[in-house]
Amino acid sequence: MQETPFSLRVGHRLPYSMSDSNTTDFTNPSTFILLGIPGLEAAHVWISIPFCTMYIIAILGNFTILFVVKKELSLRAPMYYFLCMLAITDLVLSTSTVPKMLSIFWFNSREIDFSACLTQLYFIHCFTVMESGILVAMALDRYVAICHPLRHSTILTNPMVAKIGLAVVLRGGMLVLPYLVLTRQWPYCKSNIIPDTYCTHIAVVKLACADTHISSYYGLFVVFCVRGLDMFFIALSYTQILRAIFSLPTKDARLKTFGTCGSHLCSILAFYIPSLFSSLAYRFGLNVALHFRILIGNVSLLVPPTLNPIIYGVRTKQIRDRLLRLFTHKEN
Repeated sequence: MQETPFSLRVGHRLPYSMSDSNTTDFTNPSTFILLGIPGLEAAHVWISIPFCTMYIIAILGNFTILFVVKKELSLRAPMYYFLCMLAITDLVLSTSTVPKMLSIFWFNSREIDFSACLTQLYFIHCFTVMESGILVAMALDRYVAICHPLRHSTILTNPMVAKIGLAVVLRGGMLVLPYLVLTRQWPYCKSNIIPDTYCTHIAVVKLACADTHISSYYGLFVVFCVRGLDMFFIALSYTQILRAIFSLPTKDARLKTFGTCGSHLCSILAFYIPSLFSSLAYRFGLNVALHFRILIGNVSLLVPPTLNPIIYGVRTKQIRDRLLRLFTHKEN
């Protein structure tokens, strides 16, 4: 075995032991190699503990929300429909990355089939865009419920919620589809080594030996225009919500509503800030340590699915009451 150095565009140089057949020119790689978190290999097992814990919480929490909403007919309302969409999105998003990540940390299973890598890439980006769209829909729901409570049931009817959900799914699927088409058509002759725990669009494109500017520009369009617009609409909704909160007649009502909206904003920021930081650091080669950027990227995919069931579920009185009722009913 020959130790072959390879150069990373983020300014790091890492070794990986592999056969010559993996470093010679190839146009259709059969596998990629995921390095995990380069520089922190000795700590992989320790890093896996909080990641695995968060994944378990995310799975249990999101399935609990789906179960409670399904069991309780009184929760058949737009807010809870959107919450179920968010739970399903979080389940797919976390399950698309964590099992492979843990196999790297625990069993040093670094190889991933080329088709599996592209599938993982598609699911990660597709459901990230979907989650962004669902957060916009939930912000709209909160805006109508707080600012126009008497019109809430007439504006957000069940058919309207279904149309919004369908639009979110189609937008995510269609916007990310060019990622898959473009990535599959490039020839790959530089390396098949990805310094990360999962496959992302920009990581795979950087390995291509062709003019990939169209992929880079389209990726930036999705980051700035799509997510940027989503963040703008969320900010606009919550600005109007805050104005309505401060006009409430009693201090207790203001504090209660502000506390709920404040926790929602924390969840939204936990989704957007790490994701944008990781994406921009990868694209523009910011002076950020490689292991730090990879950790932030993993956090951006793990923290929201872990927090959302707590913030939107357990902290929501209706779901909390139904959950307690289910448990106490079983005990009796």
